[in-house]
Amino acid sequence: MLTNIAIKSFSPEGRPYKRSDGGGLFIHIQPNGAKLWRFAYRFDGKQKLLSGGPYPQLSLLAARAWRDEMKQQLALGLDPSEERRQERAVADAQQSGRVRNTFEHVAREWLEIRLLSWTPRYAALVTGRLEADIFPVIGPLDIARITPRQILDAIRKIETRGAIEMARRVKNHCSEIFRYAIPDGRCETDPCRDLNPAMSKPRPVAHRAKVQARDLPDFFAKLNADKGERLSHLALRWTMLTMVRTQETRFAEWSEFEGLDGPEPLWRLSPERMKMRAEHLIPLPRQALDILDELRELNVWHKAGPFRLGRFLSPVAHSKTLTISENRMLDIMYRIGLRGKATVHGFRGLASTVLNESGLFEPDWIEHQLAHQPQGVRAAYNAARYLAHRRPMMQWWADYLDTTEVKGMRAAGSMAIIDAVSPALPGSRLGRPATSARTKPSIRRSAA
Repeated sequence: MLTNIAIKSFSPEGRPYKRSDGGGLFIHIQPNGAKLWRFAYRFDGKQKLLSGGPYPQLSLLAARAWRDEMKQQLALGLDPSEERRQERAVADAQQSGRVRNTFEHVAREWLEIRLLSWTPRYAALVTGRLEADIFPVIGPLDIARITPRQILDAIRKIETRGAIEMARRVKNHCSEIFRYAIPDGRCETDPCRDLNPAMSKPRPVAHRAKVQARDLPDFFAKLNADKGERLSHLALRWTMLTMVRTQETRFAEWSEFEGLDGPEPLWRLSPERMKMRAEHLIPLPRQALDILDELRELNVWHKAGPFRLGRFLSPVAHSKTLTISENRMLDIMYRIGLRGKATVHGFRGLASTVLNESGLFEPDWIEHQLAHQPQGVRAAYNAARYLAHRRPMMQWWADYLDTTEVKGMRAAGSMAIIDAVSPALPGSRLGRPATSARTKPSIRRSAA
């Protein structure tokens, strides 16, 4: 390794020569006496050389720190020479002030248009991805002069974090931005078009872990034994019963319900509340009305009337969102031993499996109940939303859950509870009328 004393002792000769410090770093002594730092490395099987600064302006310690930084870039799969070239291009573009159609400028135009059809949450996600990973790299560059390599370098920085699927999503966002700029001539082609072969392969899709149908009795036995807050339990039960996403439960409002005292109660979710930006109607089974009754009793803010908190089914005064958090429901799953084994979202998959395997319901009814957007010709025939078909299906699902809960209580030895609710056990099938559970003891209330 070099020392400052040794470097100062190097005298110029008739032609340049070098002295190594190790790790690819060496100092180049010129015939005129100048001493310049260099870094030698290999990238993609090719030998490359990167220039540092002159000694002593760049000290020995600073040169070693620079070498370590370059080696870190190599460890991330980046070419230090290409990184330096991009930095200079960005700096030149910023200093010149002549670039009018920068990538960031066009991207923000594109975002403004897309915001009209996105939920605020999704819009914030896309904007955040671009601001964090893309704008710092190619944001100041003229969109017409950006090369596939520059895009790939930005995408690979995301891949090095292990976010393979996120990298592909960001690449798709960039591709849309380029295609947005093509019609009015601000760029001529989409440099993202041929990137897929050079990108990392995404991992196989891993579906959300879920409670299996055979394990439902044990799940309900443990759920009834849990001493957690009742509001959290009701939110979890509501999510299971209505087959919605946790976000839809958390922000449910009383104004969204219709006909609760009539024969066809309904939960109407606006397009702004839904992932697919389409209105979603949920026919409510009798058990859902029981949960609403209990939530109404627990909701002191709703009784008092203030709109700020009282409008929600599950309000939490000290929460930033004013509602129950997603973790409240997940904490229940953890407490009863399901950490890493099942998620709240997994109950949607469970409902789909049970309903499909029953053979009683059309797949389209089930998919629409899960708010999965149909494609192609099928989408044109969903104006009626299969509401008349989904209403008995939802009652069947609610009765199925109640039946498995009773099995769990019986296995757990809760005979007193079983005796109290046995006259009101659902067990009704399609086409068989059932007495309203709102006039009889509720399993959920008795188990509480």
